[in-house]
Amino acid sequence: MNTVTLKINGKELNAKEGTTVLEAARSQGIDIPTLCAYDELEPAGACRMCMVEITRGKKTRLVTSCVYPVENGLEVQTETDRVNKIRKMLIELLLPVAPSGPINALAKRYGVEKTRFKLDTAKEAPTNCSLCGLCVRYCEQVKGEYAVGFLGRGVNRKVALLPGKGDECVFCRQCYSLCNSGRFIEMAEVFPEQP
Repeated sequence: MNTVTLKINGKELNAKEGTTVLEAARSQGIDIPTLCAYDELEPAGACRMCMVEITRGKKTRLVTSCVYPVENGLEVQTETDRVNKIRKMLIELLLPVAPSGPINALAKRYGVEKTRFKLDTAKEAPTNCSLCGLCVRYCEQVKGEYAVGFLGRGVNRKVALLPGKGDECVFCRQCYSLCNSGRFIEMAEVFPEQP
């Protein structure tokens, strides 16, 4: 397999063609935060926490490092002002709904002490679910069970059990250790039955 040469934070390195920027960085001990990356799963780019700034020639742009492939001559910066501004905003958005574990650690790392966003506590409570999709993707890609999925869109999006799959999900528990909240969300909702 061919290799490419790139720079990450000024450090030149070689990586196999087809490797993602996140994989190349991790192979060199360079930490890029992420909530949705897991080695056994196909990259999804769902959380956007692994955003980095790349430069090719004179053009600079932001990309999601877990899905962006390495290229010859690519220059990557993992902690620019633009990147950190996005990460802080993502953390602020997640703090009201998932105020525990990795989100708190990221808030501390990036100096986010409070959030401008609030939950309407009359309608909802924190779920500790960052909607990273690890449980959904693990169930589909590794287990082949399709017992959980996403229900709703936008601010109403939730992880829910698929009809008739509750027992499989409760007894399997293999995705529990992947959950960013440190425990699997006990889902109160189930997808509505189709007529």
